[in-house]
Amino acid sequence: RLNHTLPSSSDDGQSPRRDGGGAQGAPGPLSPGRRPPVWDQHQTRAPRPSGGPRGGHAAGTAFQTGMGRRKEYESNCQEISCDIVCVCVCKQQAILLEQQRIHQLRNYQASIEAAGLSISFPGHRPLSRAQSSPASASSFPISVPPPEPQAKPRFTTGLVYDSLMQKHQCMCGNTHIHPEHAGRIQSIWSRLQETGLRGQCECIRGRKATLEELQTVHSEAHVLLYGTNPLRQKLDCSVTPMFVRLPCGGVGVDSDTIWNEVHSSSAARLAVGSVVELVFKVATGELKNGFAVVRPPGHHAEESTPMGFCYFNSVAIAARLLQQRLNVNKILIVDWDVHHGNGTQQAFYDDPNVLYLSLHRYDDGNFFPGSGAPDEVGSGPGVGFNVNMAFTGGLEPSMGDAEYLAAFRSVVIPIANEFSPDVVLVSSGFDAVEGHPPPLGGYNLSAKCTLSCSGFGYLTRQLMTLAEGRVVLALEGGHDLTAICDASEACVSALLGNPLEPLSQATLEQRPNQNAVCSIEKVIETHSKYWRSLQRGSPRLGLSVLEAQRGDSEEAETVSAMASLSVANKQRSEEEPMEEEAPL
Repeated sequence: RLNHTLPSSSDDGQSPRRDGGGAQGAPGPLSPGRRPPVWDQHQTRAPRPSGGPRGGHAAGTAFQTGMGRRKEYESNCQEISCDIVCVCVCKQQAILLEQQRIHQLRNYQASIEAAGLSISFPGHRPLSRAQSSPASASSFPISVPPPEPQAKPRFTTGLVYDSLMQKHQCMCGNTHIHPEHAGRIQSIWSRLQETGLRGQCECIRGRKATLEELQTVHSEAHVLLYGTNPLRQKLDCSVTPMFVRLPCGGVGVDSDTIWNEVHSSSAARLAVGSVVELVFKVATGELKNGFAVVRPPGHHAEESTPMGFCYFNSVAIAARLLQQRLNVNKILIVDWDVHHGNGTQQAFYDDPNVLYLSLHRYDDGNFFPGSGAPDEVGSGPGVGFNVNMAFTGGLEPSMGDAEYLAAFRSVVIPIANEFSPDVVLVSSGFDAVEGHPPPLGGYNLSAKCTLSCSGFGYLTRQLMTLAEGRVVLALEGGHDLTAICDASEACVSALLGNPLEPLSQATLEQRPNQNAVCSIEKVIETHSKYWRSLQRGSPRLGLSVLEAQRGDSEEAETVSAMASLSVANKQRSEEEPMEEEAPL
């Protein structure tokens, strides 16, 4: 294209010659090997003027026009050539950068392997398969080892925790005036790591619960308001957020339940999803049992009302999903938070397949939240499947190990054994542990103990005898950091099967106070019509741990002796011949 012939003038009006031979202006034959003239398709021959020697002024004008077009054409060609060169250079630079990055990745992988560690990139496709990669079209093959298969979790105690739940904090920035703060789960997680318990467990990854999962227990309006960004809902007149200004200057949904417009919804959904993940892994046999270190808590959250630091009822949602997705027939929910779980009671009040059993401070309805009376037994087909072990009598004296042990021995374990659950879920609040002031608990239950006492470690071991050990604890309340760390350590140790620290001999010999005995008697009187295992008027309600154990031993010996006597009488009757009747 760069060798096109341009027109020139001649005397006789013939086409210009390219052979260079003959007289000037004569046509002349083409030289051997010469091509005929080739004209540019955009060029036209200038008309020859009439007369004038050798074309005159018109011929000069045509020549200048042809030369201008040739210069324009050559300029365009030079621009195209420059563009081609730039593209080639850019492509070569991209290839070099890609090769350098691959080289760095290989060096990093080699250094990791040299240190005895393993590394994989399961979230990315191999570079050789990335069609957009500049190196995919190069001649350099890229070899990336396939990701290692995910290791199967150990069949042991599972733990779930996510630091993102710490972002749920009051916008005032002062964590000292809010009992439910991020330091709760951070301290528990640090304690489990310091004691080595975390290394003995299988840590799983949590996730955010979906809006559909939240709606298995809560209303759609509640889920949209507290499960999504409230800024999206402020334009919806049908959903009116009831936010209040707290004395600290922050925002809350009531006088003590704070709300962070940026992080609260994500933290609450993450708490629910983490509990669900752990519960499903235990229910399907991937893990032996589990403990969920989550916040905010959930057992106070009702269908359309957040309260008591709670927005979504994690344990209730997990139980409902077990019913819907795994067809689990019977689920036991034990709630030993010092406050009654009004939200969980509401969710399953008419469900005979979920037994809700709560131990809490009641004081005739004068302690938050005011619900949980012994005569709240359920409705419809769920009558008898809502058991409230409601302690009444205030704090003089307060309830402790002896009282909780008596309640477990006389109410919780007999009903649970008769119910025979497939899975046990625990709303594990630790605000009954000694160290909480009266407004937040006021009881004196110890955190650490063994099979001979009634602290949280022992309570956990008792529940592990149910449902073939499929037990999951989810953190609820508890605000004294030392107390909740001790209690969490005791519970995880019990789940792992480690030996627990015993209580003193004096504690083992202590009898439950009279207020506790009266409270237990009232529960037994109410529920004995629904559960045959409950014994009305039993003299063993007021016994200490050791006295109850001696009574169990004597009862076992009596039963064994009676069984032996029955067997002996049967053998004697078989050995003695029958008397023959006299003939008539």
